[in-house]
Amino acid sequence: MTAQHGPTAETFPHIHPPKIELFDLEAMTNTDPKGVVRAVREYRVEPFGLYVARDVIGHPSIRALESWLLPEMGLRITDWFYPPGHERDYQFYVDVVHIDVDPRCWRTEDHYLDLVLRTGHGVDVLDTDELLAAVLAGLLDRSAAQAALVTAYRTLEGLARHGYRLDSWLSTVGASPTWSRH
Repeated sequence: MTAQHGPTAETFPHIHPPKIELFDLEAMTNTDPKGVVRAVREYRVEPFGLYVARDVIGHPSIRALESWLLPEMGLRITDWFYPPGHERDYQFYVDVVHIDVDPRCWRTEDHYLDLVLRTGHGVDVLDTDELLAAVLAGLLDRSAAQAALVTAYRTLEGLARHGYRLDSWLSTVGASPTWSRH
């Protein structure tokens, strides 16, 4: 019997391959990582990214979302809309992603790291363990993981320098996203 060298996906039963999401501008749909196709209320393409607004049907604690996909920054920034009693203590959820831009259909590949922004107060980094487990299990190559870490650190630094105010930081890097309630 040959000894196994290094961890595998079985070593980390909770780990999953990078989540892929599609944003079809022509069909006005968003295909989530599980393959569920959802209607999109609005897409808007700007020089710095893609705006997405859609309802979240059938979810007990989320009503809708607004996201900006920022390809040059490797970020998806989301504002979740919660019904009364399900609100969260943060304003924005930031996914570290790789974004492929196509005029008809944008594609994101989630690179595990997430940042939770409490405007004016701070940022929490989530899922570093998932990123490292994905690399060890061979689900994400080291160069993609390194790029994800650089993106997270750059984002943390930018937010910290601007008092944890997303729009203040983004305006310094050429992005000016608009939100329906911020």
